Amino acid sequence: MILKILLAFLLLLTTGCGPAAKETADTASSYTITDCKGTEVKMPAPPQRILTLSMSTDTIMLGLVKPERMAAVNALLEDPVSSNVTGLAKQIPTKISNPSVEEIMALRPDLVIVPDWGDIELVENLRDLGLKVYVCPGPKNLAEIKDTVHRLSAAIGEPERGKKLTALMDRTLEDIQAKLRKLPQREIPRVLLISLMDGYGGSGCTFDEACKLAGVINGRSEAGIKNGQTMSKEQLVVINPDILFLPSYTAGVSFDSNKFSRRYLDDPSLKNVKAIRHQRLLYPRESYIYNGSQDFVFAVKEIAYVIYGDEFAQSDSEHLSAAD
Repeated sequence: MILKILLAFLLLLTTGCGPAAKETADTASSYTITDCKGTEVKMPAPPQRILTLSMSTDTIMLGLVKPERMAAVNALLEDPVSSNVTGLAKQIPTKISNPSVEEIMALRPDLVIVPDWGDIELVENLRDLGLKVYVCPGPKNLAEIKDTVHRLSAAIGEPERGKKLTALMDRTLEDIQAKLRKLPQREIPRVLLISLMDGYGGSGCTFDEACKLAGVINGRSEAGIKNGQTMSKEQLVVINPDILFLPSYTAGVSFDSNKFSRRYLDDPSLKNVKAIRHQRLLYPRESYIYNGSQDFVFAVKEIAYVIYGDEFAQSDSEHLSAAD
């Protein structure tokens, strides 16, 4: 009888302590974050199956965590023309492209990162299904990229990694600026980006800031063209750039970038534009110049490389990471 009472007492203790111990552990690892829309997201623990819905946020996350913590990444991260992190992308088995709610649910993510320019209706649907969703801003300059890095590092419970990553950005930019200062006195060239996105490249975008940091003049910005505004060929004549940056993107076999460029290079009305007349036509790597992650710093270096030479040479896979 005494033995039965003792066993019952021990069972009561064990049953009582189980949930309490779990609650203590959960409380110790839980945290709350507020996204850029002001929504509080309560995380029970740092996420281990992270899903982000853009290439730039994938790349930022791959600078904060190891690939095994990613539930999937954008399919274009394996494309060497579009991505500077193909090696890391190949370590992640699942690739996505505009996934549906059902496809996202099937991946069982414990945190979904959605840029604020994404589908907000999708955000609400995922939250209604019980997923943790964090909305982050789409950065347009260096300061906003750093802010996004800090936001995402806080979202995954790794704020110190965000600080480390932005410190690496600063160090890289300082190195580039030191090399630029050592260049002989020169006339600052005026460049103009011919993008597949007609409205891209004016003031208020990361490319514009990369030009400033690389020591060149962005012709669109100088002419008062804002990012999102289409540049006419008449404006191109007035800008009269020294250098044209042309696209190298292929999109498999569905797009001919050379044919796209010929629309400008073979146009008689543009024959006296300095860049075309002197054949100063350059093809900076698009994986860098369109980069909205911490690797934006390599966009600066890429512009300096194609204009100023081998002092700024870099590989196809430069990537900053604070992941342990």
